[in-house]
Amino acid sequence: MSRPAPRLFVDAALTEAARLPAAREHWTYLTSVLRLGDGDEVTLFNGVDGEWSARIAIESRKSGALVVGARLRPQSGGADLHLLFAPLKHARLDYMAQKAVEMGVSALRPTLTRRTQVARVNLDRLRANAIEAAEQCGVLRLPAILPEANLAGALAALEPERLLVFCDEEADQADPCAALDATDRAGGPVAVLIGPEGGFSPEERALLRARANTARLSLGPRILRADTAAVAALALVQARLG
Repeated sequence: MSRPAPRLFVDAALTEAARLPAAREHWTYLTSVLRLGDGDEVTLFNGVDGEWSARIAIESRKSGALVVGARLRPQSGGADLHLLFAPLKHARLDYMAQKAVEMGVSALRPTLTRRTQVARVNLDRLRANAIEAAEQCGVLRLPAILPEANLAGALAALEPERLLVFCDEEADQADPCAALDATDRAGGPVAVLIGPEGGFSPEERALLRARANTARLSLGPRILRADTAAVAALALVQARLG
């Protein structure tokens, strides 16, 4: 059984017969790791032009090009779903970013709260994790990587019509499905907010509850780590509102 063609994200326009110089990391991966050679097939996407077949064209021992063939899939849209999250340590943030991309998130926003333990996020690393997840999972669209903002700034940047869902262990409605169904917002733009492991401060919770078009979501009686909570919340939102 032949293995599927490796799938690569490229930061270039994709059109039939275009000849794209292979990035150094792509060339090393294709020729040294996968042991592919001249004329072998790859699949390319750029988040804009859909998915295309391409073939390897060797130009020298250390360099070559990717020659674009036919389009395999047109570019498709997806859910208008933002994930706002209190930054985590590297390994757990990597995991959360990868799973968020798999689950169709359209934007990622690091959101600083009073109890956030990590003050800064490496946005280049966040983007690299998003690209890796998209390559592996057949995703055509990359999420926008939005700059860090404090909680007030992140909330101010949300459009008034965007439903904000924030996870809160003190939510009055214990059934998360019922809480989401009560919003009656299936198919509309949504933002999911995951707070820090220490939870939101009373002032932050009051700020969130004062925002119109906001739903509080309980994830059950168990205490979840922030990266696990993000996956659980996104799955619920996609299932009930996606």
